[in-house]
Amino acid sequence: MLVRAITAPGLRRWCRGRRGAAVACFPLGRALLGVRGAEAAVFLQGLLTNDVTQLVAAGDAPPALYAHALNVQGRCLYDVILYRLHGSTAEEPHILLECDSSVLDSIQKHLKLYKIRRKVTITPCPDLSLWAVIPGEQPGDASSLPKSADQALLLTPDPRAEVMGWRLIAKKGANLSEIIPGSQVGDVQDYHRHRYKQGIPEGVKDLPPGVALPLESNLAFMNGISFTKGCYIGQELTARTHHMGVIRKRLLPVRFPAPLPGPGVPEGAQILTESGKPAGKFRAGGGELGIALLRLAHVNEPLCINLGGDTVKLSATTPEWWPKAAAK
Repeated sequence: MLVRAITAPGLRRWCRGRRGAAVACFPLGRALLGVRGAEAAVFLQGLLTNDVTQLVAAGDAPPALYAHALNVQGRCLYDVILYRLHGSTAEEPHILLECDSSVLDSIQKHLKLYKIRRKVTITPCPDLSLWAVIPGEQPGDASSLPKSADQALLLTPDPRAEVMGWRLIAKKGANLSEIIPGSQVGDVQDYHRHRYKQGIPEGVKDLPPGVALPLESNLAFMNGISFTKGCYIGQELTARTHHMGVIRKRLLPVRFPAPLPGPGVPEGAQILTESGKPAGKFRAGGGELGIALLRLAHVNEPLCINLGGDTVKLSATTPEWWPKAAAK
């Protein structure tokens, strides 16, 4: 596989603005698929919510896109991040697809089902590793700036939200200290805690296949959908909801007063208001942080979950990175 290096002067500027924080690199268990061929972008265009043709457009093409693959009922099947690996329009389109590793087999079957006679090859990339690069809260200094960031196979801002830092793709076994000098390898659980704190869903636990709706999952807030592209599977419900402008539930970060003992809150547990009205459902979490699908009308109310006869309180917040109008 030919993967071109992408230099990252923007990452250097980003880190200089946060000199009080050390850069942490988190190894992610997400899988990577190579989608390559003359019709790679056109093929993915009909299966995903975002405008994939941007990745093969001439000029200032984005290095990464976030998107969902939907079923015919318009519900999320897979959340993916796409990366452009070809350097110019003169090269054969080469797109890397990141997905939850637990659905690697099913997403390959899904893609091959619609491949038909397209000039596209779909190949897993077990020789590559994926990392999240996020500034931590520990003291750092100027020597930790990524002066050798151009050694990365691909280093690009996370397309979902600025608070999620950068995505790094390197060969398996690559020395992270050479790619980003002074960086620290972090515990992946801290990465997930950061996600939950920011209300960023990722994977099948946060976005149950065949259950999660893209707009309720804040797909539009995370730059993951185009409302002007052509048709794609599951478009009808999403387009109708968008044009009606009524979204009564959204995924939101939630916090418990303290880390929960034992197995914690089961996925799908019902969240209630103090008066006992249904307010939403818990999706997933770690420690005292989590993410839940909540009715917006109850976001500012005291909330609780009944666990084995005990009432556990929790609170929800609106992420600061959301569009200002959406936070009202």
